[in-house]
Amino acid sequence: MDEVTGRVWAALGGSAGEVSYRGAGDVLPARLPVRDAARATVGACSLAAAGLLALRNGGPVPEVVVDEGAVAVAFTSERHLRVDGRAGGAFAPLSGFWRTADGWVRTHANYPHHRERLLSALGVPDDPDALARELAARQALEVQETAYAAGGLAVAVATAPDPARRPLVEVRRTTGDRRALPPADRPADGVRVLDLTRVIAGPVATRVLAFLGADVLRVDSPRLPEDAHAHADTGIGKRSASLDLDDPADLRTLEALLDDADVVVTGYRPGALDRYGLAPEALLAGRPGLVVAQLSAWGYAGEWASRRGFDSLVQAATGIAAVEGVDGGPGVLPAQALDHGTGYLLAAAVLRGLAEPGGRHVRLSLAGTASWLLHEVRASAPEGDHDPGRWLTTTPSPYGPLRHALPPVRYAGAPTTWDRGPSLWGSDEPRWR
Repeated sequence: MDEVTGRVWAALGGSAGEVSYRGAGDVLPARLPVRDAARATVGACSLAAAGLLALRNGGPVPEVVVDEGAVAVAFTSERHLRVDGRAGGAFAPLSGFWRTADGWVRTHANYPHHRERLLSALGVPDDPDALARELAARQALEVQETAYAAGGLAVAVATAPDPARRPLVEVRRTTGDRRALPPADRPADGVRVLDLTRVIAGPVATRVLAFLGADVLRVDSPRLPEDAHAHADTGIGKRSASLDLDDPADLRTLEALLDDADVVVTGYRPGALDRYGLAPEALLAGRPGLVVAQLSAWGYAGEWASRRGFDSLVQAATGIAAVEGVDGGPGVLPAQALDHGTGYLLAAAVLRGLAEPGGRHVRLSLAGTASWLLHEVRASAPEGDHDPGRWLTTTPSPYGPLRHALPPVRYAGAPTTWDRGPSLWGSDEPRWR
């Protein structure tokens, strides 16, 4: 396999294995080597899937060949999605780059509660022109800290890449019994995955696991509804339930789900779920055979660890926006590549955990993926041609017909798409199949 994929595979604890790629031209074009990073995350995930399938069936590892065109479409899945013919997934008017008195800030106000907190912190009405005037009179770091103190989302745009090196994947092994996985048609057949994630990265990971056969049950708070377009995109193949963990009865329901789960994936800020007994240490103490996969925006150490974050904000704060800048201002990657890439890495880490005895606590972050992209990924020459239409399909759903990206994870004999479309958000019973 190529050097970039080999390093990712080693970070996941893999040793033997081979991945090859079919070129699709200069997809995901950027100053940074986004194409190479994207294909490596999907390649490593495909190899992890093939390895788990071989282990369950006692046969050779299936050949792994990943198409870069499928990767490019999947990494921009929210842009390709059509729900009953309608597009969506655009950033809200108050989300974006804004000039300040001394530089730039990047805001994120796609969710109503984040928009309200940002506007309240800055004392401005819900109007882009008013926000622009206010920000132009303030210092970038002042805006960042004022928004953060109020629960809003804004970061000062870094003027150069962050020199700090963050780990791509962290793995802690624990001793504990796990139920044996019998022979199966797909790598994750019969695996029960409790999905406590939101937005893109975590749901992408669990969408991959659903494609590979897992029974994925996503659980959300009824007080934090998800964007319908985002849920239609990342909810394919999964079921969706609603539980209020501040309600003792709902918390008991969640605990019963945990008792029969094989995997728990969390995507909230470190510490945000601890009071419900969902800290990784608590989960593994009570259920030592679990695979606990944890995702955060900023990592797990330092003053930023507990802050909220999104792909766009991490791009801005780590210096990616500076590298990709245009016309004197900050720029962006050609996809939410930190989200999608981290999602495939997270799924790969879960599959690797299921292939080995004992429990696992794996940790990834958008900032870790950003550090890897900035400092460790090397570009290769593009080859081939790209036809995005090859990697789109239509699936019925309760939202209406979905025109959506096909899964890019591939190995010989793999399915071509999911068994089912998404459920309506929060509409399923909180129980395993």
